[in-house]
Amino acid sequence: MPEPEGTRRSPQGVPYTDLPHIVNADGLHLFCRYWEPDSPPKALVFVAHGAGEHCGGYADIAHSLTQHGILVFAHDHVGHGQSEGERMDIKNFQIYIRDSLQHIDIMKGRYPKLPVFIIGHSMGGAISILTACERPQDFAGVVLIAPMVQMNAESATPFKVFLAKILSRLTPKLTLGSIDSKWVSRDPKQVEAYDTDELNYHGGLRISFGMQLMDAAARIERELPNITWPFLLLHGDADKLCDIRGSHLMYNEVKSTDKKLKVYEDAYHALHHDLPEIAESVLKDVKTWILERLPTSDGS
Repeated sequence: MPEPEGTRRSPQGVPYTDLPHIVNADGLHLFCRYWEPDSPPKALVFVAHGAGEHCGGYADIAHSLTQHGILVFAHDHVGHGQSEGERMDIKNFQIYIRDSLQHIDIMKGRYPKLPVFIIGHSMGGAISILTACERPQDFAGVVLIAPMVQMNAESATPFKVFLAKILSRLTPKLTLGSIDSKWVSRDPKQVEAYDTDELNYHGGLRISFGMQLMDAAARIERELPNITWPFLLLHGDADKLCDIRGSHLMYNEVKSTDKKLKVYEDAYHALHHDLPEIAESVLKDVKTWILERLPTSDGS
């Protein structure tokens, strides 16, 4: 028997009746955030956060957009933040995409005539790419901040991949190293904030989770020649967590005519939380790109 709605609590012990949430196709409660403009919205922007973090880290991006009449929404992926699910464990990467489309459909139902954009960072970039590939006609554009397009060449050598496949069958719950926070940002305050944020996952990454990331990267590589939707790619050339070569590959391989790649010199992984001048530039680049693609008042 499933638990009554009123007794379900977040991993932090808060009843879901007190939290904004959706219930996914597996019956799991996903914590949601909504940043609404003061005026009627002109567009919807869905944010897909990265592995091990939560959607609360995107408030700065959201606020920069709500000031221009854009409604921003997000949820903590299964097994992340204030959502249900075993921490950082997923049977199939498709669950993230399915849940994203469910949330987007809910918001499109409330605002049927508004254009929809996606912003994705890191693993959220991979989720965003595959979500847009599943329903290309639904999206006015995709913004990718240091997306996971390819696995890091050093960590995904043929031997390591072969070994990981064997180990994932034998001991799927075996954990490898955790995300090294020193590579998240060059700003020590941001690194400290990441380390002390109890909603972030600070444990080891399971081999089974790594295999799902590898499968997602392989799927993206197959999809690249079919992509025609507009996108903005932002990446730091000193990013050690998501290989910038993946962003170059995507930019060069896709058929999109409306595409832009901007590389930030010496910047680390979380560009929106890097040194203040970089973070400020990222907010401006994202806001400008989306605003330029909104329909004008005459409908063009």
